[in-house]
Amino acid sequence: MKNLLIILCLFLGLQSIAQEKKELFIPVDSETNKIKFQGVIEEEGDQYELFKRSIYWLNNTYKDPVRVTSIRDKETGKIVGRHRFRIYYWDRDSIKHIGGMINYTFTVELKNDRYRYTIDEIVLKSATNIPAEKWLNKDDPAYDPRWEGYLIQIRDFVNNWSSNLEERMKPEPEKIEDEW
Repeated sequence: MKNLLIILCLFLGLQSIAQEKKELFIPVDSETNKIKFQGVIEEEGDQYELFKRSIYWLNNTYKDPVRVTSIRDKETGKIVGRHRFRIYYWDRDSIKHIGGMINYTFTVELKNDRYRYTIDEIVLKSATNIPAEKWLNKDDPAYDPRWEGYLIQIRDFVNNWSSNLEERMKPEPEKIEDEW
């Protein structure tokens, strides 16, 4: 009985370690070998209605949405923009430091009853603009353990960004007038 209990404890311990060491998934486009987050969402509404909702989303998400977007074409249902966000790292004393500024491009393409978003061209803003794909190579002689943290922050940013978009693209609930 003791042996069974010891084996069970070891198994559960190894399983929890294995879960902590799960591989970080970052989507890479097979054609360009660049990081590319993309999703297609089914949402009721024609192209023009979805375009209006996406403009409301832009205005709510970005402080200066006109400056952020380079294309807003309601005829083709396409919105393209560039923006940035900060990434951080923590030192041995758990003090937070700025790791840099990440520039990215986003595209929202609208069709009847669906839309597609894409986030790509992810680079660390510096004198040479380092592509985020560099951080995927753990065999790089210049590998820095902070790179994985940067990739996690990029993934989390995109997940929050896309969740915000999906929430704002839902149709407004119809208001029922109270007739008395």
